[in-house]
Amino acid sequence: MLVKVNSAAISGLDGFIVEVEVDSIRGLPGQSIVGLPDAAVKESRDRVKFAITNSGFEFPPGYFTINLAPADIKKEGPMYDLPIAIGMLASSEQISIEKLHETVILGELSLDGGLRPVNGVLPMCMSIKGNGIKRVIVPKENADEAALVSEVEVISCENLLEAADFLNGKKPIKPHIIDIKALFSSGASYDIDFSDVKGQGHAKRALEVAAAGGHNILMVGSPGSGKTMLARRLPTILPPLSINEALDVTKLYSITGLLSSKKSLITERPFRSPHHTTSDIGIIGGGRIPRPGEVSLAHMGILFLDEFSEFERDVLEVLRQPLEDGVVTIARAMSSVTFPAEFMLVAAMNPCPCGNYMDPTKTCTCPSFKVQRYWGKLSGPLLDRIDLHVEVPRLKKEELSARPSGETSLIIRGRVSKARNIQLERFKATKINCNARMLPKQVREFCKLEPDAESLLKSAILHLKMSGRSYDRILKVSRTIADLEGSENIKSNHIAEAIQYRSMDREK
Repeated sequence: MLVKVNSAAISGLDGFIVEVEVDSIRGLPGQSIVGLPDAAVKESRDRVKFAITNSGFEFPPGYFTINLAPADIKKEGPMYDLPIAIGMLASSEQISIEKLHETVILGELSLDGGLRPVNGVLPMCMSIKGNGIKRVIVPKENADEAALVSEVEVISCENLLEAADFLNGKKPIKPHIIDIKALFSSGASYDIDFSDVKGQGHAKRALEVAAAGGHNILMVGSPGSGKTMLARRLPTILPPLSINEALDVTKLYSITGLLSSKKSLITERPFRSPHHTTSDIGIIGGGRIPRPGEVSLAHMGILFLDEFSEFERDVLEVLRQPLEDGVVTIARAMSSVTFPAEFMLVAAMNPCPCGNYMDPTKTCTCPSFKVQRYWGKLSGPLLDRIDLHVEVPRLKKEELSARPSGETSLIIRGRVSKARNIQLERFKATKINCNARMLPKQVREFCKLEPDAESLLKSAILHLKMSGRSYDRILKVSRTIADLEGSENIKSNHIAEAIQYRSMDREK
């Protein structure tokens, strides 16, 4: 008997329905799986066979053909184990087909019939709502993740027998429900705080401005000056994620298998810190079947690149497009997918290979050509896309011995959140959520300069020989500084502070 079972798959960041067709004929026992299955899908034949027999069912006789439709899209992963097993049992009339047409089934089977979790459940569940699907059957470990989509009934099962009993009406299972708002009620908690950092008032102010406007920032300073310490505390002053932002981030972590089984929804802004030996594919994403890279995993959060100039030049150059567009498009022969990549780039580096260049207390031992080669990895267009350039000097002896006395992250986050709320109100009619993402049209509309501020900016552009992109960056940062002060117009002091954060601009 021909049986059709609904399952799902992932293409890029979106899910789609996969129809698992199961039919059999008389003949020698065997199975064939068609519809562009990968190795993990083909191996399901043995897992399904032993899972069925070890669950107390009779393994159906005959030769089975299993078709995964649509047949022109590659199917990967072990998520089709459970729907294939259900299809074979339904084909031999051991399971009722009554509920199958309105149910999506996902899950990997162990040899004893137990269900193991699979990746990408959240985007698959989000895609099936509105397709005439009433419910989804998932492994117990995926239940919280699937329940984030409230429009679909989530039936969580521990094994094949439990799923079969539910479909046969022998064992009613209540839909799994989760309170999304309750996950946000406690708020983010951090073990580190901005008040831990000694001195570095200028760098702290720059990070506050960066957080308030979503700006990219580069910190340059000697080893031990506190660059990494500052960067790792930046998430503690960022505003919390909204529910929609949290769902978008969770989808990315779900399809890459990085979602913790104990935490179904990511409620804190991501902080990604890849090693400087990471490849361009690791940073940008890709592979035979495209998967998100670090820039996408840092979506709505921070991508921290320590030892910035130690990354390969090719790796750094691939950052230019996502920094500008906020998305990454990966084209392959079989498909082209787009992943979101709205992140804050936070980079840190030494001023030279030895780290003592321009240090007043230590002598640099690097030849000039080595310093030039060290900086040569950072192209002008890349530096143009970084809004704030900040020098982080080595602390003095008295600063090192003093007790930390700066403002707490809670106080700074209050100011940052207030400035972000101003921006959300400003851009409510658009998809823009912060000043750093303003397009030229919004820059002209919202970055109104007072006469003395306009005069100061023109003078700076003339003397510093800045590029057009640098000009726009100054306006955006000035707008953020004005928002922190609650000022409607951009004043000369806002422009002056923004210009200070362009210390590495040069004629390109």
